[in-house]
Amino acid sequence: MAVFAEERPGPTLVELSPAADPAPLGLAAFALTTFMLSGHNATFIPDVFWVGLALFYGGVAQLLAGMWEFRNRNVFGATAFSTYGGFWLSLGVFVILAETTKLGGALKGNDLDNGLAWFLLAFAIFNTYMMFWSLRVNVAVFGVFLTLEITEILLALGNFRVAHGQSPWILHAGGWTGIVTAAVAWYASAAGVVNGMSERPVLAVGRPLWDRLPVFSHLGSPVLRRTEA
Repeated sequence: MAVFAEERPGPTLVELSPAADPAPLGLAAFALTTFMLSGHNATFIPDVFWVGLALFYGGVAQLLAGMWEFRNRNVFGATAFSTYGGFWLSLGVFVILAETTKLGGALKGNDLDNGLAWFLLAFAIFNTYMMFWSLRVNVAVFGVFLTLEITEILLALGNFRVAHGQSPWILHAGGWTGIVTAAVAWYASAAGVVNGMSERPVLAVGRPLWDRLPVFSHLGSPVLRRTEA
């Protein structure tokens, strides 16, 4: 009796076509939400209006942009957009819980201002190394992280001062710096949109400021060794 064996092909590698660049969406979501909250911190936009944007635009839309950056194998964009999407979602949900549930009753005295200060300081730590790595992207993106770093530090200091009964002028200064941050992010977003629609760049974003790897980056590189049979 003849036995026939079915030939099964080995695993094949499927290359997926890249998605459209999600960075302009992530930057636009970040810019608009930052503008609204910063306008409140600068005292010319009423409170609460930024909360819905924090949840759905700065939060969900930016988080989706981060997921699409994972799809495009862009580790910097994926980390940045996903983190700040989480930033806006957590801040918006916190405000809702604090204002509308019994959980807000657990905040006593200056707990709210102190908590916000530590919240912003923690994100400033993350933003610090992302700011340095953004030097390898372009000038526009570095400008976003640089102005955001200043904004977060000023807002953290301002909330610490308010928690201790001092003047909120540093908090207001952080609001105005946040508006500058939003403007830079809007520009980077606009450049990403129009440059992605054109064969040649229309709006300049600048070249990477750090285009060479530093010497110390090679110190831990593995060395290939030949092995004798």
